[in-house]
Amino acid sequence: MRSDRSRDALRDIRDNIRLAQEFTEGLDASSFAEDARTRYAVIRCLEIISEASRRVGEAVQARHPQLPWSQIASSGNIYRHEYEDVRPEVLWRTVREALRPLLAAVEAELGGER
Repeated sequence: MRSDRSRDALRDIRDNIRLAQEFTEGLDASSFAEDARTRYAVIRCLEIISEASRRVGEAVQARHPQLPWSQIASSGNIYRHEYEDVRPEVLWRTVREALRPLLAAVEAELGGER
């Protein structure tokens, strides 16, 4: 059984992936790159996802070994400490492509919970 801490972390990951996707809805990569407010909002979502991933239990991580858990967890350090290196095109690909498998795994773990 998943701990409450792990379940809460999974909810935070799910909710912030959905927010990041919502923030970028209707934009293309170019308009996203020009929209500082949306980039900042997406970065905040990614920071929360990164931090929450550190609280996901080992059992959950073991059930989804295809996910780069350590990379997800460490990405927050880049957003916070190496922010000058964060490129809009990488953020865009992260939201539009890289977060999909993570969201699928999280939703599977939460079992359809809203």
